[in-house]
Amino acid sequence: MVGPLFPKWLQTQNYSYQLDISNAGISDILPSWFWSNAEIINLSQNQIRGIEGPIPSTPSRVYHLDLSNNNISGSLSFLCASADMSLTYLNLSSNSFAGELPDCWSHLETLVMLDLSNNAFSGKIPTTIGSLFQMQTLKLRSNRFVGELPSSLKNCASLEVIDLGDNKLSGPIPTWLGVSFKNLVILMLSTNHFNGSMPSQLCHLTHIKIMDFSMNIISGSIPKCLNNLTTLAQKGNPSLSSTHFYGGSMGNESIAPTNYDDDASFIWKGRMQTYKSTLGLVKRIDLSSNRLTGEIPSEITHLVGLISLNLSRNQLTGQITPEIGNLESLDSLDLSRNQIDGRIPTSLARIYRLSFLDLSYNNLSGKIPTGTQLQSFDPLDYAENPLLCGPPLKKMCADENGSSDLSNEEDKDEFITLGFYISMGIGFAAGFWGICGTLIFNRSWRYAYFKFLNDLNDWLYVRIALIKRQLKLAYA
Repeated sequence: MVGPLFPKWLQTQNYSYQLDISNAGISDILPSWFWSNAEIINLSQNQIRGIEGPIPSTPSRVYHLDLSNNNISGSLSFLCASADMSLTYLNLSSNSFAGELPDCWSHLETLVMLDLSNNAFSGKIPTTIGSLFQMQTLKLRSNRFVGELPSSLKNCASLEVIDLGDNKLSGPIPTWLGVSFKNLVILMLSTNHFNGSMPSQLCHLTHIKIMDFSMNIISGSIPKCLNNLTTLAQKGNPSLSSTHFYGGSMGNESIAPTNYDDDASFIWKGRMQTYKSTLGLVKRIDLSSNRLTGEIPSEITHLVGLISLNLSRNQLTGQITPEIGNLESLDSLDLSRNQIDGRIPTSLARIYRLSFLDLSYNNLSGKIPTGTQLQSFDPLDYAENPLLCGPPLKKMCADENGSSDLSNEEDKDEFITLGFYISMGIGFAAGFWGICGTLIFNRSWRYAYFKFLNDLNDWLYVRIALIKRQLKLAYA
């Protein structure tokens, strides 16, 4: 806690490799003398209010700059001040920066990570951002960007994380998103104005773990080729976090090997959550709050690694595929507010990890399958399905309230069937002819059998006669 002002002793430091005074209680204006010869500068998690005058060109040695989570306002014109900047990591998120982005990103071709999220930037995303060929992470979430995605962005083939959620971007989802980014792991375009259908090229994203297109105007059907998302079709994940490594030579500069961990914010079980240390474990698809139609493709049940699937608030029809139980890793499933009909598949009760389920506001019918998981959810999770019955709903099914019909009575004695009578007849015939047939066709066995019966008859006669005599003598 060196604040509230920037400590004066920093002025005496002629050279330092790393300067970290994050979360230090500083609520000062960033002074013009601050920019030292440090290569790594971290001032995050303070209350820095602004920047005193223009940032000089002296921080050209800085390759890691983190000013996130402050109250800094103004523009990013300082990024255009020097053409020889060697920034590889730039995090200005959660500040009060505003206005349009400068169109000078070609000066920063060494950038690996760019995070401008949670500011007030507006206008279109500049086309020169496509010159950041080495960029692995791009986060522009929670700003006021408009227009379509610049086609030049497809030149950033090294991208692994794209988070453009919570803006005012529009137009169709570009097909090149699924073609240019072979290593893409996270794609988040939620809460925008994207329209049109989901291009089938998205199925080429074999490394994708998080795909979030929620709260847009996307129409059409869900692509059936989603089973090609091979990473989502595998259970588990060897790494807890989403880590990026970079270093070596960046232009004319030699960068020490370093890394950073991604974080991501999204709605999880109805709440906005931020994940970082366990982000690598999260595998999710969220297509909620759009205008999707048609049936839920059965191919989606091949994605056995999915942790969360949210298709709620669309216009989906048809039935829940019986193979839904294959998604054994699911922790959260939301199919609410659609037009899905038919019965709830019994296989759903086999997903023992399921802790969040919402099937409300559909046209589901019949009895809720019996299983510890499905009966443990709140009745509201099944609400507004008029033909649905059974626990945990108060509405009992016909075979539970004493008004069962003949078919239900037959179900109770379902083992007495036509096959049962046929088996009984065959068994009787085999037993009868197995004994009688032998006596008829085998003379020696027949004589022996009847001799045995005669001997048995004589023995019984003698025994009964003796018992009678003894009784008479006893009572005489």
